Order: sequence, then C-alpha cells, then structure tokens
Amino acid sequence: MSRRAARTRIRADRRGRRAESFAAWLLRLKGYAVLARRRRTAHGELDIVARRGGVLAVVEVKARDGLAPALDAVTPTQRQRIARAAETYRAGHPDLAGLQVRFDVIVILPWRWPMHIIDAWRP
Repeated sequence: MSRRAARTRIRADRRGRRAESFAAWLLRLKGYAVLARRRRTAHGELDIVARRGGVLAVVEVKARDGLAPALDAVTPTQRQRIARAAETYRAGHPDLAGLQVRFDVIVILPWRWPMHIIDAWRP
C-alpha cells in the first residue's frame, strides 16, 4: 500500500469514527441507550446498537457528501451481513431476546443535521 493510499484510508477511518460518535450523540439525545459501538461479530461489524423501550435498533452510519450516495452505500449484501451480525449479537445477550429488532440508518452530511432513517429496511 502506498503512502498516499494509507493516508486516504486513515482519513476515511477518522471520518467514520467522528460520524459514529456524532450519531451516538444524536441517539442519546433522542432517548436511546447506546449498548455497543463498532461491535465485531463473526458475521461483520455493527456500527451502533441502541435500545429505547422495547426496540433494539441496529444502526448503520454513513458519512457521505450527499444523501443518495450514502443510501446507495447500504447495499443488499451489506444489509444481509448486518442482519446476520445483529442475530449473532442478540444471541450473545439473552436479556435482549424479547425486544423487537429494527434496522436504522443515520446519514451524516457536511454542514447539515444528521438524518435518522428509522426502519430503513427489513431483512
């Protein structure tokens, strides 16, 4: 990997971490308890797992320059991977078994308030 590619990757990772921190902050403001961030499972990584009432929200965070590219970045393959990872996460936490699972997306756009898309897809 070239130096330039390494710097680009590091910048992208930092941008992603900042976006996830901002998204977690937004969820807390909305009354969610953030249970996990950047949780790795055998099936992939979950950006944020949060709970509010009887709902377990699995949140994918996308930081892009526009709404369409952010939504396009959540591909059907990625949705399947996230759903499998969520089931693995839930299996390891029996206290979450009775909760309804919902898949959300938070889009972080430059100089705009984050967009929280509730129930963005169903597996």
